[in-house]
Formats: sequence, C-alpha cells, structure tokens
Amino acid sequence: MAGEIEYPTETEPSQEAIMRTTIDSYKSRTAKLDLEGIDFEAFRSHPLSAGTLRSLRYMHDIEHHTVCYLRDLLLTPAHRDPDVTSFLACWGYEEMWHGEAIASVLEAHGEVAGARRVAALRTGRRWKDTMTVALHFSTASVLGDWFVAVHMAWGAVNEWATQAGYARLATLERHPVLSELLKRIMKQEGRHIDFYASEAQRRLGDSRRSRLATRFALKHLWQPVGAGVMPRSELRFIVDYLFGDTEGRAVAQRIDRHIDNLPGLRGLDLMAGAVSRYAGELAA
Repeated sequence: MAGEIEYPTETEPSQEAIMRTTIDSYKSRTAKLDLEGIDFEAFRSHPLSAGTLRSLRYMHDIEHHTVCYLRDLLLTPAHRDPDVTSFLACWGYEEMWHGEAIASVLEAHGEVAGARRVAALRTGRRWKDTMTVALHFSTASVLGDWFVAVHMAWGAVNEWATQAGYARLATLERHPVLSELLKRIMKQEGRHIDFYASEAQRRLGDSRRSRLATRFALKHLWQPVGAGVMPRSELRFIVDYLFGDTEGRAVAQRIDRHIDNLPGLRGLDLMAGAVSRYAGELAA
C-alpha cells in the first residue's frame, strides 16, 4: 500500500509518515461490501456444487468468527497501539459483511445461515472460547511487545491464505455470480494483506527478538485459518479441496514465497506443509 502514496517533496518519508498515511488511507476506504448487481437468486436456478457449498459454510463461519478473534486480540499488547486498533476495528467490520454475503449465498440454497447458524456455533464453543482467551492472554504476556509483531506476521499469513482460498474456489466452481462476489471480497482482503504485511515487514525488520519470537510461533503453533474453530474433518476437507491438486499446491507454494520475503521467516514452508499434512490425512 505504501507504494501507492505520492509525496509532495523529494524528501524520503519516514516510516512513521508512511504508516500514518497507510492507516488513514485504509480507514477512509473501509466500507460495507458492495453487493450492487450481485444476483443471489441466480443460485436458485444454477446452484453450486456440493464441494463449493461445504467450503462456503466453512468460510461463512470463520468470517463471522472474526469478532471473537478481535475480542482476544484486545486483551493483548496490541490494544496499546492506536494504528493497530484502528485497523482491527475496520478489519472486523469488513469481515462481518463478508460473512453476511456468504450467508446470502447459503440461504439461496435453502440453508440456515447468518445469525441462526452463528449463534449455534458459538453456543457449542463456550468452553473452548474460555480456554482460547486464557491461552491467548498468557501467550501475549510472555511475549510482551513482541506479540504485536507475531500477530502482524500471523495475520499476513492468514490473509494470504484466505484470499488464495477464495480465488481457488472461484476457479474450481466457475459460477459467474459467485466469481464476481468472491472477486469483491478478495479486493478487500487485499487491503487487509497490505496492512498486515507492511506492519510485519517493519516490526520484524526493526527487532531481532521479534523475528525469533515470530519464527518460533509460526513454526510451532500456526495452523490453517479456522483450525481450533472448525471440526478437524472440515479443516481437512477445505485444505484438500482448495489446495490438494497440482494447481492448488502451486498456489500454496506461492504463499510460502510471500512469507519468505518477511524478515527472518524464510524457509518455513507453512502452507505447503499444511497441505501435505491435512490432505495426507484425508487420503489415509
């Protein structure tokens, strides 16, 4: 995102100036997902395949779970950084509307979605949520201010994977209405990537200890988006469905190359490793 900024002088801008312009630009563009011209009724006459619907249920639930991630993050040192909290507020708002849009697709197929589905999911997770909050808080307490760098890198990885997942779903299904909807979602996800990746780049570049902590956390704790929220059977399915074929594995490797470009994170092979692990479980 910083590359889009035009400065009035030839003076090299400070990192603080870039960050300030970036977050202000992001806030000014935050918006409810544009659904103008999306014909959800088309799904009634031309329904989606079973595999795509199963994937969309997963994506629906995770997009709606964003507010719970946000709750957990505000218990960490991230809440002390006003730019990070501004971003997270905008991020949560846009992700909620992504979930609502996917809910409309599911409802067009006669499925329960939106508030009723989300309420049932959260009711079944009360104990897990309590444990998750406690684990998040204790991890953040150990890492201290390094936690924000870990979270920014972790968020970048997840947003790269999420955007790629939407792209793969559109490619596999080739339904014109779904493709247009996912393209609009992906555009907003791209702005999320811009923030997370630029923040991770800066914070990891500034601190060797942040690089070490982030590398350790990603190597030993990272799992694909939705792990810990969705049943393992659904996680295995979506990883294999979206990334298990030759083209999908190439996309996973491309995400790993993005991760390699972040300071201190080269060679983790997170996505390729996840695909091999979860797709291998399904094959077994």
